[in-house]
Order: sequence, then C-alpha cells, then structure tokens
Amino acid sequence: MVARPAVTSETLGAWLLKANPAGGAVDRLLRDGLEDVVTRCVRASYRTALVRADQPVLLWVSGDGSTLPAGLHAAGHTTGPVTEEADGPVMHVRLRRLSAVVARKALRAHPVLGRLEVLRMAAGSNPSYLDVTQYAALRAAFPQVDHGDRPAEDTA
Repeated sequence: MVARPAVTSETLGAWLLKANPAGGAVDRLLRDGLEDVVTRCVRASYRTALVRADQPVLLWVSGDGSTLPAGLHAAGHTTGPVTEEADGPVMHVRLRRLSAVVARKALRAHPVLGRLEVLRMAAGSNPSYLDVTQYAALRAAFPQVDHGDRPAEDTA
C-alpha cells in the first residue's frame, strides 16, 4: 500500500518554515525586520519538489517562549523553487514581520487551526504546511497574516 502524501500542489494552502530562537539569531532577524531573509534551510523531501514561486509562506518560531513567544511571526511568499546549495536545500522567500504574533496558544484553541501539523508534530522537518482550509481559517481569524502575505518588492 502506497501512503498518500500529506500535502499536494492541490491541497497546499501555505508553507510553514520553522525557526528555533536558541542562540539569538531569530530574535535579531525579527528585530531587523527580516529584510535580510531571502532563504531558509529545508530538508529534502517530496515537499521541496512542490515549491514554486509566489506560494504563501509563514515563519514559525518554536521553543518554550522564554526568549520569543512560540507561534507565527512572519508571512510572505516563495520567490522560486528550492535549490541545492553547499549546505543543503534552501527555500527562497520574502518575508514581512506580522504586526502581531499569532501565538501557539491561540492556534491550539481554534477548531480548525488546532490540527496544524506544526502543533501535532512539533519536531517534524522543514517545510511544514497548512492545507487550503487551514490557511483560509488562519487568514479569517488573524487578519494580520494577510498584511504579510505579499511583501513589497524592492524598487531599487
């Protein structure tokens, strides 16, 4: 029996990239507004082959909340397919910090979002995902996600 993939190009709502605040790098990136973030390391899998330009992407900060609150901190879009770099595969992204963090606690309490893969399998690999229904529910419940959905392109 062949297992069905958890996500397909038809069921994808948004990619979710996880970042660990240990060491302070995530804190610095958020403080600086994420302008320097153009790639994030991911793990090679069938999922990375699904990545195309202009797909929604979210940045999840994990951990116990002692340095940063666990939850969604940024939103944006992919700028192309995953490429193989010297240190492994990377996803190309543009992100914008959300005006307000979508806390893990708020997601857990939501009837649809409480089933997000990142909440069920916190140690899962990058990228994680939201399906179409989950992404629609996220945008409806937390409007700040839409404001991060399409960062302004560089005009220089």
